[in-house]
Amino acid sequence: MSPSVAELLLRRLEREPEAGPGGGLCSLEAAAALGLEHQALVGAVKSLQALGEVIEAEPRVATRWQLSAEGEEAARAGSPEVRLFRALPPDGMPQAQLMELPGARVGFSRAMANKWLRLDKEAPGGPRVFPAVPAVQDAVQDSLRRVQQGDAAGLPERDRTELKRRKLLLEVTLKSYWLRKGSAFSTAVTRQDTELTPDMIATGSWRQRPFKPYNFAAQGLPPECGHLHPLLKVRTQLRQIFLEMGFSEMPTHSFVESAFWNFDALFQPQQHPARDQHDTFFLQDPAEALELPPGYMGRVKKVHSQGGYGSQGYRSEWRVADARRTLLRTHTTACSARLLQRLAQQASFTPGRWFSIERVFRNEAVDATHLAEFHQVEGVVAERGLALGHLLGVLREFFSKMGITQLRFKPAYNPYTEPSMEVFSYHPGLKRWVEVGNSGVFRPELLLPMGLPEDVSVIAWGLSLER
Repeated sequence: MSPSVAELLLRRLEREPEAGPGGGLCSLEAAAALGLEHQALVGAVKSLQALGEVIEAEPRVATRWQLSAEGEEAARAGSPEVRLFRALPPDGMPQAQLMELPGARVGFSRAMANKWLRLDKEAPGGPRVFPAVPAVQDAVQDSLRRVQQGDAAGLPERDRTELKRRKLLLEVTLKSYWLRKGSAFSTAVTRQDTELTPDMIATGSWRQRPFKPYNFAAQGLPPECGHLHPLLKVRTQLRQIFLEMGFSEMPTHSFVESAFWNFDALFQPQQHPARDQHDTFFLQDPAEALELPPGYMGRVKKVHSQGGYGSQGYRSEWRVADARRTLLRTHTTACSARLLQRLAQQASFTPGRWFSIERVFRNEAVDATHLAEFHQVEGVVAERGLALGHLLGVLREFFSKMGITQLRFKPAYNPYTEPSMEVFSYHPGLKRWVEVGNSGVFRPELLLPMGLPEDVSVIAWGLSLER
């Protein structure tokens, strides 16, 4: 069996004197003498250090000069400016032809700066380059060859700086070790155990086995922290999609809403099961909202109880006390209703598109697909003459930007939209169609009491960020 790198190093170190100024061995010299890569030798040094006082290794840092790949080429064949000068015949050469030579761009500028060349721009056939001196000395090549011979320190500082600036010369930092025999030096490498096994305890062999000591100063694995929550990442992606589509973010700062804005303004009847305590978190303190728009509230009451705007309404009693009840909003559509009502108060209608991504709350049992608190994503577009076809187009564009291209739409019922659609996407992993959102066109019973013009339509859709 061939000896390991550590064993080769120990044998080489055994031949070194133990004391005195010359005692020890440089790891770079040892690697060269053993025909090894220096990094492989460094690995052996670290493994020997882990065995205890087998060797002493003193880190050392030194700098040296070495040629770059371009410098090696210039040392072999000459600098670019000299090669170009020597390729130029006595009667000159067209500049265009000269610039086709390898390294001509660098060589030409250097040779012109050294006044080795003369450029005749008025020559027949175009600019022509002539030698301006009979011969040149390649000082760059001479300096590079001195570096190859180990005499970089003998070069003038300005020459080294110029060669470094031309990227022909590199200043390299060398990290090495000065190696000496340790107090427990031995050429026989005994591997230390790192684990105490049940067999060692049962047989008592652990008493004779060498164990690697614990390194309590060693750095542990850095903790993985500071990552963005997956929901925040998806929220940022969806927000960027909305902004790319020209949407503005609507204000959604109030988690506590009145039943009026959460239900009544959206033409949701007061007898609707969603308004039951089993589905909605109602507040005890404060139990009622203090301010509701009186004129608008009167129109909402009328369209609920008596009908209007071509609708017969719900023909049921509408109570202000129920509208004043406070709750944790069940959807961000309450924010959309507030926004549209403010839009209706403007002197003239201005089309717009808005979005929100915010928390909503539902009083329902928590399971694999339902949460009591989640984030709703909502998009709203208000414009004259919008129809169902516009909604389909916007939905396809929105979901395609999310990478969802296989969509299906199914008729549905919502109290505040007509027509209404559920949106389904094909999930290749589950190999089935999955509901991803709900959508529709806001009803006139919702928009006209606000004061919006009759020819204005509003399309909207929503989905759960968690889903």
